[in-house]
Amino acid sequence: MNLDLRIPIGLMFALAGMILAAFGLKTDGNEALYARSLGINVNLWWGLVLLAFGLTMYVFGLRGQKRIEKEKNRK
Repeated sequence: MNLDLRIPIGLMFALAGMILAAFGLKTDGNEALYARSLGINVNLWWGLVLLAFGLTMYVFGLRGQKRIEKEKNRK
């Protein structure tokens, strides 16, 4: 099995990031919720960070998977 582990990890982080960012967008106007974080919508920002990390891992995983298949076809 020649599956690059970055693909499922990237999908997992991207999904978690989308959920967290969606929650951050839904609760954007709730000042009481974000009072402890000085009014910064932490859910939205960390959701976007997780989404970017997940997509980066996924893209690198796809590139690695193509490289594996290319090497397998050469043999």
